[in-house]
Amino acid sequence: MNTEIDKQKCSRTLSLALADLKANPSLDKLDSISDLIIQSMTGPWRFFHTPEHIFQVGEGGDSIEVISALFHDMVYVQVDQGINVNIARLISPFIQENNKQLFLINDPDLLSDPLFKLTLDIFGFEQGNPLQPMAGQNEFLSALLAAKIFDEILSLGQIAQIIACIEATIPFRSTDAFGLSCSEKLFQNLKVVNENFKFSWSDEEIHKIVERGVRLSNRDVENFASTNPAHFLDNTWNLIPETNHDLMKINTYTASGYRVSLQKMDGFLGFLKPDIVFRKYRNEPSEVRFKELTLYANRNLEIARLYLGMKLTSIAFLEALSMRIGRNISVAMFMGELPVDNQPNLGLEQFLPKITKPMKPNSEIELEVLSLLEIGRSVNSEYDVKNSPIATIMTKSLGFNDMRILLLKARQFFKGEISSELFIDSCPKELTNKLIEAIIKFFDERRNKLLAN
Repeated sequence: MNTEIDKQKCSRTLSLALADLKANPSLDKLDSISDLIIQSMTGPWRFFHTPEHIFQVGEGGDSIEVISALFHDMVYVQVDQGINVNIARLISPFIQENNKQLFLINDPDLLSDPLFKLTLDIFGFEQGNPLQPMAGQNEFLSALLAAKIFDEILSLGQIAQIIACIEATIPFRSTDAFGLSCSEKLFQNLKVVNENFKFSWSDEEIHKIVERGVRLSNRDVENFASTNPAHFLDNTWNLIPETNHDLMKINTYTASGYRVSLQKMDGFLGFLKPDIVFRKYRNEPSEVRFKELTLYANRNLEIARLYLGMKLTSIAFLEALSMRIGRNISVAMFMGELPVDNQPNLGLEQFLPKITKPMKPNSEIELEVLSLLEIGRSVNSEYDVKNSPIATIMTKSLGFNDMRILLLKARQFFKGEISSELFIDSCPKELTNKLIEAIIKFFDERRNKLLAN
């Protein structure tokens, strides 16, 4: 990651987009805005929501989309553990914190600020309301930030279109109690805004604004339609440490800590329905393209859920074993430290037994998951290797059906409904003995190295 190169790219991208909108801020102003964007997107916990992401989301879009993409993830409270002080000065007059919850300040005088009122109306938010992390908190604050930054650079109508585009990136929304999609509600909100702010947009122009938002929103989650499940999981693995910061204590995080991180992602993907990942509004995207996006999203979610299930089952075994030794045993103690500069370290994988008669997958999904476990995702992450040696051994030995049954036991263990020893007893004795024997051999090799003269 080179922040100077990212800043230069951001400045060029922003300059071209603003020029297309007939706006020409000073070079100092452009430099200041670009610096703020890249500074926000390169926080210490940013692994997925990075400069690369915002450039990708804006790629191929018109100028409003490009600018919206640059700003749509600038505020990400739960990832950054707060709001960057350079950003906070612009949006803090409108929000307050109470018991670690952000609220919109209930002060009618603030409605005299047209940018704040415009952002409220487009999002359909009201003063005094709590801002929910999974229901538009970050998008609202990012949109308000963009509005404040482009005040006196762009017209109010142009700013409104940017706000609408950022609102459209609130992900994974179902229809409301009246059967309206989020895009239909955005159209209604824009109709009201059009009348109140006298933008003189026709209905067709408002439809086009919503369609633009759908394009941006679909590019924001385009990874879900990856034709390569390994790439989809690569990005999933980049998302995990953004809200599970202990994982960046490389070689010291515990089996239980790693498991909790996987459980969070497992819970999220378990809830997610393929038909709310991507959006369709009128002819954006085409019917054929929308079906294709949804089909790939469904496949990737199926693969990811099964993959995470197998990973959770194997980490449950490791966690249960670790409790025989202590309460806070690191994964690295059992598995070996992560490789440095692609140089292999002594690790448990070198001592694991070969499975001579592996259980065969029963479906194309299972075949894909077994390959992902054995060969691995596309790349190693900073906190984890790309393959899953223990999960591979267990799955090859037991088969997916028995692993699914064992996963149910693992979930009981995680909830404290059964003990670690009862979970170990749920595993076939022969497999348990093989894995323990491999761990002992690994420990013996470490002992030999310690004794070496």
